[in-house]
Amino acid sequence: QVQLEESGGGLVQAGGSLRLSCAVSRSIFSLSTMGWHRQAPGKQRELVAVISNSGTINYADSVKGRFTISRDNAKATVTLQMNSLRPDDTGVYYCNARYSIFSPRDYWGQGTQVTVSS
Repeated sequence: QVQLEESGGGLVQAGGSLRLSCAVSRSIFSLSTMGWHRQAPGKQRELVAVISNSGTINYADSVKGRFTISRDNAKATVTLQMNSLRPDDTGVYYCNARYSIFSPRDYWGQGTQVTVSS
């Protein structure tokens, strides 16, 4: 059974840092592109960062220079280091695994709340 579990969210002051982690089922991790998405109240879910199997990384413009995504294949874990946090970074952050063999399929974690106070 495929499982994704996020951790590391919490409350932080503006300018602070948080490190999110997502533990992923080994059955799909190595074959999946991993991403972090977030959803703020009243807004649609948006892609924050994505890292491919080979390590290719893309970021949303709003987080470039502040966030870093990485993956540890041995631990089947993807992380999101978030620095210089802003209040508009507040939202629920979701880990996503896209498994694309013949037909793409997305797996999602339960989400972890990130709240940045001003």
